[in-house]
Amino acid sequence: MICEFCKGRTIKKKVTKHHSLDGRLYVVENVDAEACPQCGERYFHAKTLDAIDAMLKRKHRVKRKLQVEVVSLSVR
Repeated sequence: MICEFCKGRTIKKKVTKHHSLDGRLYVVENVDAEACPQCGERYFHAKTLDAIDAMLKRKHRVKRKLQVEVVSLSVR
């Protein structure tokens, strides 16, 4: 496939995806994606995203937990 941003040709690759579901943030490893080696843009098939949602909604193995900070760029 052709990258929408830089017009490079994407390659199939396993990536780590940050995925939000029901107000929770997950880091999902080994996700199939089309990735652009030129600019780094990644594309995910709808079936892949649906499979991630389904896995996270049922009982799943947790490899490890991370602490994440939430910050804002807005100036007060």
